[in-house]
Amino acid sequence: MNAPRREAVKVPRRRLDGVFLLDKALGLSSNHALQAARRLYRAEKAGHTGTLDPLATGLLPLCFGEATKFSGELLNADKRYVATVQLGITTNTADAEGAVLERRSVSVGRTDVEAVLAAFVGEIEQVPPMYSALKRDGKPLYEYARAGIELERAARRVTMHELRLLDAGNSLADGRFVFEVRCSKGTYVRTLAADIGDRLGCGAHLAALRRTGIGILDVGNAHSLAMLEDLTAEARDGLLLPPDSLLADLAEACLGMADADRLQHGQAVRWAGEEGTRLRVYDAERSFIGVCRQLADGWLKPIRLVAGDRATN
Repeated sequence: MNAPRREAVKVPRRRLDGVFLLDKALGLSSNHALQAARRLYRAEKAGHTGTLDPLATGLLPLCFGEATKFSGELLNADKRYVATVQLGITTNTADAEGAVLERRSVSVGRTDVEAVLAAFVGEIEQVPPMYSALKRDGKPLYEYARAGIELERAARRVTMHELRLLDAGNSLADGRFVFEVRCSKGTYVRTLAADIGDRLGCGAHLAALRRTGIGILDVGNAHSLAMLEDLTAEARDGLLLPPDSLLADLAEACLGMADADRLQHGQAVRWAGEEGTRLRVYDAERSFIGVCRQLADGWLKPIRLVAGDRATN
């Protein structure tokens, strides 16, 4: 006789606003990490600020509740990575997950690598890889690539603000080196690794990648899912940053209570500022209201606001 089926216990969700800085583990997809954290927090609403490949580790800010309204802010922020490059081996994905296309001998030294890294600093053009989520006719490029179809891609201008060699050994005997990069949005570090290999004349692919920063957010302040699981609910909540932590790069405006009330009801208010500037706005008690744009005629227009009864300090 079959045992009676047990009904799954539905864990109630709760209203929760804040940002959790996750140090994502190797092999974990961004969505899997988000859903795991959401279950632990029992949050009604959750989202992330842009995906991090399963083969990459490091900083992945997760947003809950009202913070999800501002998750797109970090898409335009500069990023920082520590990358490991394997010279002498090219792959069809430009990273360690792909099939090997070619193996070549490596006869470069530290000074060669440093010179090539310096040559990539500044504004450069990058051709997005076929194995990417960029879409063509509604389909991501990686679907075409898996079907053996190569499409032309327009080069995009990206900026390498800083490239610094961290470790290469004395002779690069194993064909590997590690570098740190601070770059603009839209940069593909695996494409950068492959281009560096081409410039060195031996080919290369990205062997490992760790994201260490997004804007002013740093992986040193992030926590793993394993650590989150071991904490009490109260301790977990204590790790959450307020929603406006995603907006630290924006200038701020502090309004009187009357103007703050009008703004929270979707009305523009008078404010003297530079036309087109986006501002994070607070009321007189330093409660965060949302993001506004300064208009040419001296009015501050709301763009995205937190719910009036959920403003946070």
